[in-house]
Amino acid sequence: MGTTELKRNLLEMMGNIQDQQLLQSLYDFLKSHEISKTSPLWDTLSTVEKEQVLLAYEESECEEDLIPYKEIFK
Repeated sequence: MGTTELKRNLLEMMGNIQDQQLLQSLYDFLKSHEISKTSPLWDTLSTVEKEQVLLAYEESECEEDLIPYKEIFK
């Protein structure tokens, strides 16, 4: 199976998944792989540290969770 066919099959499979927890797990797995390819530092982190980084990233996507820069560096 070629790369294009694999991608198409994965997208089709993910499109049929209704379980949000499974989708989140898939997303986290793929995101951690993406981060590890772009940052050698990622490979030096423990599993717990990686989970904390991913959680912080996920929380940063919600503006309500963000603290203004000026408040942090007073």
